[in-house]
Amino acid sequence: MFAALFLLGLVLSTILAGGKPYPSPFGDATSILVYFRDNADAVRIGGAFQFGAAIPLAIYAATASARLHQLGIRVPGPTIALSGGLLASGFLALSGLIGWTLGRPELHAEPALVRALQMLNFAAGGVGHVVPLGLLLAGIAVPGLLARLMPAWLAWAGLIIAGIAELSTLALLVDGAAYLLPVARFTAFAWLIIAGFRLPRQRARAEA
Repeated sequence: MFAALFLLGLVLSTILAGGKPYPSPFGDATSILVYFRDNADAVRIGGAFQFGAAIPLAIYAATASARLHQLGIRVPGPTIALSGGLLASGFLALSGLIGWTLGRPELHAEPALVRALQMLNFAAGGVGHVVPLGLLLAGIAVPGLLARLMPAWLAWAGLIIAGIAELSTLALLVDGAAYLLPVARFTAFAWLIIAGFRLPRQRARAEA
């Protein structure tokens, strides 16, 4: 549900904007202002779906943490997964609300305010969301590997994606590092879905 709502919001907002993608905060200031002015409905809908996607992510983090405890994992992994998932959910919700605000027509007469909110939207929904999302993956993947709760290839893939997510912190310092954000985000979607199916309900089944 987390992945579906996020992707649905992305697709709907792009369709409503006539195929125009959401502008990069590092792009031309005039083009950015024109986009928000001409596509207010698309921006609001995208923000609403992004906020909605944050809720099942929080539920996933709580459920995964509880499942790991149920499987007898008493190391920090489950707590790291829960903390990372809740932080990722909170920042995604904040980004969605800021995105919804950017779609309000009354703001478009204040270019400086629009630019500031877009930067904050990028920071919250980009680095603020993706970096703790990596902690969620790592918190599941490490116990999954050490306790053999999931296939080794899946656990290692989770750790690699988590590493990319943590490296995306560089986007706050180097604009070019922002490409790490979609790489980590969308591969994390796929990994969380697969891990949700592969994480066992009982330890005995995993050992078998």
